[in-house]
Amino acid sequence: MFAKATQVSFAQRVVATLVAGAVLLWSLGVYNTALAANLTSISDTLSDSDLSVAAGHTIAFTIPTGSAYTNTGDIVITFPASPGSGFTGVAGSLIGDFSATVNGVAAAIDTFTSVGQVVTLSLDTSATAGQEIVVALNAGVITNPDTAGSAEIVVSTTDGDTGKTRVALIDNVVVSAIVDTSFDFVITGLATSTAVNGTTTTGSSSPTALHFGTLTAGEPEVLAQQLNVTTNAVQGFVVTVEQDSDLQSSTGATIDGFIDGAYTDTPAAWQGPGGTLGNVNEYGHWGLTSEDSDLNGDEFGSALFVSASTTPRQVFSHTAVSDGTTADIGVTLVGYAIQITPLQEAADDYTTILTYIATPTF
Repeated sequence: MFAKATQVSFAQRVVATLVAGAVLLWSLGVYNTALAANLTSISDTLSDSDLSVAAGHTIAFTIPTGSAYTNTGDIVITFPASPGSGFTGVAGSLIGDFSATVNGVAAAIDTFTSVGQVVTLSLDTSATAGQEIVVALNAGVITNPDTAGSAEIVVSTTDGDTGKTRVALIDNVVVSAIVDTSFDFVITGLATSTAVNGTTTTGSSSPTALHFGTLTAGEPEVLAQQLNVTTNAVQGFVVTVEQDSDLQSSTGATIDGFIDGAYTDTPAAWQGPGGTLGNVNEYGHWGLTSEDSDLNGDEFGSALFVSASTTPRQVFSHTAVSDGTTADIGVTLVGYAIQITPLQEAADDYTTILTYIATPTF
């Protein structure tokens, strides 16, 4: 038997040598390769998880061990087309709608595209393993799905890393409650020598009566009542007082409105009636004052009066809830002064009716 000679070309010998060398290097561990990894700590925080709301997104992720993000690469964010309508408005988003940080430091967005459900952007700052990248989207751009459920957001980089997170879309919870309205208005009589807005009472009163008694010419008489209001009316309350007619006797004589029958509605210092014979309006008059210092800018000041009138006159008010005890908020005093001259017609039944009207505003 003859042995057949086998010839091996130079090229074949070179290839064999390279393959053998590669096998040897591999067996010794002398090799290098890039492997994609999962982004870690990935999350998307919505500013509002309600349905069909254009919410903001804060997408955060950490570069995994053995990897990096280079500032020449892209970050790709994919918004799902479900549940329901899915996230809408993605394709209309602009570079100015987004901002970013790398490891807590602001990073500029160099390039940006938005197509379909995908936003692609690149940053001017690189990130190494363990560093966090945050991409934030302003509210009012991308609208949440119209159906409740869980939606998956996918984030990837051209460096080969990828990650997924989910957001929950839910209907808002409506919280409701009822608070019953409350309003209490109390009138209390006051004793003699009670200080009322710069003057002092000369007699006592009751909740339902102001008995001035026998009047002495030239001497002003003062009576007063306390008003208490307790309410939870959100816009507070107003208390007015009005007389049903002139302070009049059965003979037709009247004690006119302050000043000298002018029925003054602009608060003025108390003054006695003129007492001119033949001018019956000057024979006697009466008026009122309020201690409520925040009523219309403290219009009653100190010892200023207006006339009692058949037109309702504010004497107490507040613009919020009141407790019935705090001065100018829940309680005030209203004083009534009367003065005559010797010319005032005699009668023992001068009478009128005062009506307080307390109106809350809920």
